[in-house]
Amino acid sequence: MTQNEAVNVPQAQWKSSRLREFQARLLERMEAARDGSGMRDSRLGVIVGDLHCLLDPREASEITRLMPVTKVPLTKDWYLGLANVRGNLVGVVDLQRFLGGTLQVRGKESRVIVVSAALSGTSALMVTQVLGLRHVQEMTLKEDAEDASEIVTGKRYLDRDQQEWVEISLAAVIGDARFLQVGL
Repeated sequence: MTQNEAVNVPQAQWKSSRLREFQARLLERMEAARDGSGMRDSRLGVIVGDLHCLLDPREASEITRLMPVTKVPLTKDWYLGLANVRGNLVGVVDLQRFLGGTLQVRGKESRVIVVSAALSGTSALMVTQVLGLRHVQEMTLKEDAEDASEIVTGKRYLDRDQQEWVEISLAAVIGDARFLQVGL
């Protein structure tokens, strides 16, 4: 092992450790939000393509890295396939493509959000990046929600940096008739 390799190993382990710590803290905060213990106005902030989205943490059960996905023949292009998440098969959907955008480019920051067992338990959505919890009480609600659909709740917020956030209902996503018809 060269000296450079020896230096990089601890750094790689440190980055992996920091990521696990971040995910553990985020899961604890999501659990607290689900329980209603002081964080009832928290939403999970994610990026889907160029869109900043807010998800109800009670509708998600787990966030994982993008794992190997087995493509299923004769399905819509937004249906990425089946993945094994802790011994359970879940159908993985490209949320950006499902919402009418282009297929997402899978990257280091891509994550899979497993939908809560109370809603489905067998569905997961790929997002571009998870940003962590956001507090809607610290944002300004925009009144002009003309393009509201069942999936996009119509609630749009501006944060302190004037970044627009769109609230998406995972319950509406998995209940959408298109979502239930993945076959061509």
